[in-house]
Amino acid sequence: MKRTCLIAFLIVVTSVYGQDMSLSKLNSMLTSVSDSIIKTNNQWRFKIKEVPFLCIADSTHNRMRIISPIINSNKLTEELKTASLIANFHTALDVKYAITDDILWSVFIHPLQELSEKQLLNAIAQVYYANVNFGTTFSSTSLVFPGKRPQPHPKKEENKNLINKI
Repeated sequence: MKRTCLIAFLIVVTSVYGQDMSLSKLNSMLTSVSDSIIKTNNQWRFKIKEVPFLCIADSTHNRMRIISPIINSNKLTEELKTASLIANFHTALDVKYAITDDILWSVFIHPLQELSEKQLLNAIAQVYYANVNFGTTFSSTSLVFPGKRPQPHPKKEENKNLINKI
């Protein structure tokens, strides 16, 4: 009985506090913050201060991600890979560094519907800062969790055409 009440309570709380982010609201917000944007189905390619982004959303599965390409992964040294993993724990916060398709990305992944407008704006900022701070502070915000921090590295190679590779 207690378990049933707890589950019912969690369902009610989740539905009351759900943020109800929709694809149209997502589109509107991405359009308002980007310098340029191209929408194809549930995918947006946009730039902010010359930094390329890709947002992919799936309302059926309630998922979304905002990603930004940083560098070809074959150009990463072991030190940079290790620094990225350390940053994922201490300085990247809500975004993570991840490799797929031979590219290192700054990545934010979240349930779509539960995402608030404030969280979306914060996520875009964190993806941006994790991208531009890669190789130096590796940080997505000014907040840093205690512990070993990534060591600064000479400025990353600029590669603004990586988004076209996907």
